[in-house]
Amino acid sequence: MLVQSSLKSKAKPNGKKPTAEEKKLYLEPEYAKSRITDFEFKDLVVLPREIDLNEWLASNTTTFFHHINLQYSTISEFCTGDTCQTMAVGNTQYYWYDERGKKTKCTAPQYVDFVMSSVQKLVTDEDVFPTKYGKEFPNSFESLVKKICRYLFHVLAHIYAAHFKETLALELHGHLNTLYTHFILFIREFNLVDSKEVTVMDDLTEVLCSGGGGGGNGDGGGSGSGGAQNHVKER
Repeated sequence: MLVQSSLKSKAKPNGKKPTAEEKKLYLEPEYAKSRITDFEFKDLVVLPREIDLNEWLASNTTTFFHHINLQYSTISEFCTGDTCQTMAVGNTQYYWYDERGKKTKCTAPQYVDFVMSSVQKLVTDEDVFPTKYGKEFPNSFESLVKKICRYLFHVLAHIYAAHFKETLALELHGHLNTLYTHFILFIREFNLVDSKEVTVMDDLTEVLCSGGGGGGNGDGGGSGSGGAQNHVKER
């Protein structure tokens, strides 16, 4: 369940005032235009004929998990309990909820570890992501995929918001932009993440995905990002 509450201060959740430059560096044209391919991802995400929807969702979700995990690993040494005291994207702060529903405020590296561990457990569970012929997907499969994609979005958003400078230094921003574009168009195609969830990165989505297909303002457009910057999301 999504719970929203107002932040009275414009400071970051860790108490530091947000800096426009560090928040928006990824929007600079010279960096935003960087890709590792010019392929139209809108065409790539469409469900192919004669392919089962759940099979397509399973294949892509598993692939995105591995790629986002790999992308995060490139900057993980810079994402520490000291540098990222909360799992935050601008003024939006994420909390982890365990299987019993217990809410936990944690550092960004702890949150990402929780995400990757839980997703790894799901995608390797034969009862959830079946790989054997004749094995059926569970009735809850789509809801689990939505949950996974929501968490993976949080990780991608945090990389941009907190570690884009490191990504630039490593010259991996082209890989990150390509991965983000592919992922956003995929979750849009199958309505896997609520539009309100992704408004925190609407500015980037508009820049990277509007020309790649799927309606540039499909996730609320640039006008929605201001409000999204001023609430805390709790899970």
